[in-house]
Amino acid sequence: MKAEKGYQQGDVILRRKRSMPKDPKRLSPAVRGYILAEGEATGHAHVLDVEACEMYEKDGIIWVKVIVPAKLRHEEHHEQVIAPGVYQLGRVTEVDPFTEETRRVQD
Repeated sequence: MKAEKGYQQGDVILRRKRSMPKDPKRLSPAVRGYILAEGEATGHAHVLDVEACEMYEKDGIIWVKVIVPAKLRHEEHHEQVIAPGVYQLGRVTEVDPFTEETRRVQD
């Protein structure tokens, strides 16, 4: 699902940003691509094409630089094409109305 300033697929959000922070550490892809999030129980994953992007980390935050349109794939969601640009990786959260605790949504 394309949002005004990014994309969402299940519990993963890519928020479009103007630029990346200075001196991020470049991350290496897995065999199947850049894994944005992986399910603990199923092994399913949100994966971006290696040839279309680069992934970085700075201060615990993951950044994705999409060079050419990149396919975002997941076994249980429709494939999306992510436009070139810089994105910050985020996760969808929810608030438990009974405990008022915030937690990450599990996809």
